[in-house]
Amino acid sequence: MRRGVTAFKFQPMSRKQKKVLSWWRSGSPYAGYDGIIADGSIRSGKTIVFILSFILWSTHEFASGGYNFIISGRTIGALKRNVVSPMLRILKALRIAYEYNRSENYLIFGNNTYYLFGADNEASQDVVQGLTAAGWLADEIALHHPEFITQALGRLLSIPNSLFWWNCNPESPYHIVNTEYILKACEKYILHLHFTLDDNLTLSQKAKERAKRMFFGVFYKRYILGLWVAAEGAIYDMFDEAVHVVDKLPEMVRYWVTCDYGTTNPTVFLLIGQGTDNRFYVVDEWRWDSVKEHRQMTDGQYSDALHKFIISHSALAKLQWIFIDPSAASFRLQVYNDHKDLRARLIPANNSVLDGIRRVSTLLSTPLLFMHRRCKGLDEELSGYVWDPKAQERGEDAPVKQNDHAPDALRYWANGTRNVWEPILKKIALQTTKKAA
Repeated sequence: MRRGVTAFKFQPMSRKQKKVLSWWRSGSPYAGYDGIIADGSIRSGKTIVFILSFILWSTHEFASGGYNFIISGRTIGALKRNVVSPMLRILKALRIAYEYNRSENYLIFGNNTYYLFGADNEASQDVVQGLTAAGWLADEIALHHPEFITQALGRLLSIPNSLFWWNCNPESPYHIVNTEYILKACEKYILHLHFTLDDNLTLSQKAKERAKRMFFGVFYKRYILGLWVAAEGAIYDMFDEAVHVVDKLPEMVRYWVTCDYGTTNPTVFLLIGQGTDNRFYVVDEWRWDSVKEHRQMTDGQYSDALHKFIISHSALAKLQWIFIDPSAASFRLQVYNDHKDLRARLIPANNSVLDGIRRVSTLLSTPLLFMHRRCKGLDEELSGYVWDPKAQERGEDAPVKQNDHAPDALRYWANGTRNVWEPILKKIALQTTKKAA
């Protein structure tokens, strides 16, 4: 057992959480089922009770040892954060000795081996092939690649009393987890439990109210109400020109530049500042559309245009980071070679689409994010930024890839500056709670 791990302190559990602990036991009405799926809102107490129950089940049912198990998450990083870290604390609280191999990604306890997998891409199915497993704990199963799900389920077939344990927050109603497993739970002998914020007895009313204020639109319906609903229509339906478009700007305490790069598609730079009022403003935009201009620009020309754009606003001294489209490695290298004063500020952007959309939605809804009236391209594209109905039919959430260049750049900035704006958002939420009280 590793030193430095703090033992988990167990809290009172709700009736639904207790059902997770006992569903697999002999005498339970669900004994003999093939698996359990818990969906619902965030912070509803699904993950911890799943980990605890999975540990108790695997060490009880396979006490003789020598068995393999699968533990998976969206990525290895997310899995270690969300599952492995609390799992080690729970093992310590239960006084179960363990070995954790961080580099090879496996755990050993109760003389059984628990292999860790990231499962968010098609190639992830390859790493689980050939493994015979007695059980599978999947965190955020709706974010797993469908091929990994199929392959991992196949790994369980050789052991008669194997079980799977899935939890997730809802996504599209057409997602395979909903259509093929939750909606068919009875015929497939799966126990389905729907969790809400009230199923987590450790959450205070203030914490619940704060969670509710963090999400808007389709994300509120999924992450707070726990509903499998489609993302349809305008993505930023909270965007209001009367609220978010301003004519005057406060003094800026720092700046960022965010870039969406294109060759045949437009290239867009956004200059975003944090004002002395602790709000964020898109100060200006630069755009080159090679189709409209009938001429493409080289990386060198884009590099010089970026530098001039920053200098023209006297933003260099207060410039924090330059977020560049992660697919534009050649452009990023060009800027690095051309402009020594920008080198230390260059960062490949985080292109997590749904996370970025959710974060921009939160900033617009608070409202904490505004734009100057001269940013006409961003204004037009935000208003026309819509969900792709064809992607919804496939069970996916994706924007229509058309006139989305400035919104993409805005996502890069929102993903890359969480450490700056999230504390401000929390402070606003706390002040709102105090006023309501």
